[in-house]
Amino acid sequence: MTGISTDTAGTDSTASAASTEGRTIRLACIDSEALPLFSKSTDGRTRGGYEPEAAALVMSRLPGGAADVEWVMVPWEEMIPSVRRGDADAVWCGQGITPERSAQVDFTRPYAVFNETLVVRADDPARSPDQLDGYKIGAIAGSTNMKLAETFPGVELVSFGASDDVFGDMIEATRSGEIDGFVDDDVVMIPLGQEDPDFVEAFTVQTGNRWGIGVAPGNDALREEIDRAIDEVVADGSLEAVWRRWMPLLAFPLTSEA
Repeated sequence: MTGISTDTAGTDSTASAASTEGRTIRLACIDSEALPLFSKSTDGRTRGGYEPEAAALVMSRLPGGAADVEWVMVPWEEMIPSVRRGDADAVWCGQGITPERSAQVDFTRPYAVFNETLVVRADDPARSPDQLDGYKIGAIAGSTNMKLAETFPGVELVSFGASDDVFGDMIEATRSGEIDGFVDDDVVMIPLGQEDPDFVEAFTVQTGNRWGIGVAPGNDALREEIDRAIDEVVADGSLEAVWRRWMPLLAFPLTSEA
């Protein structure tokens, strides 16, 4: 991908933080190829990308003791339910902090901020929302991306989310003509439009979508531990180093006060 590292060499090993106390934190996420955020796992446990490397870093700094990361890979629509029923300790997987999600899980402070992009097929002339009348536009059900798509006049919305590889599903649905385009975060969409000749970026909306880690309601101890760890890795520059390794063209959006 142009200007965005997709080199996973040496990064799969960071998918779990070194623990000295035998502690493990289970994190729910989809298993999808969506670099630079994450690669599809080859073994069901480890993978590369910003999300797993940032998670490993943060879990290594928990005040209560460093923790290994165990990925609980489920379909998108099952991530929050898996936390609520205790199958995972937290969801760490592109979760924009919204009122709807905040009613189901308790969020930490943000560890990333992104905008949102519509990608269409390469021969499609649409470059603004007012050119989408009659289009079938896909997005993940219940996502901030879907909320943005709902503002496009005259479109037919198509929901995705019932598989582990929802990003791949939306790509293939657009490629095949099942839908005319789909909305997701700029971090994965701009490279897709630049590197895959079948697609082009139609436009990007500056939504400032703040991503957090969601824990079960009332699990204040874990949430506060993660918040303190994020504070530390933002303050000492180590999270920014991970960000720049995977997304060198995107400005690091966080400060110690964010």
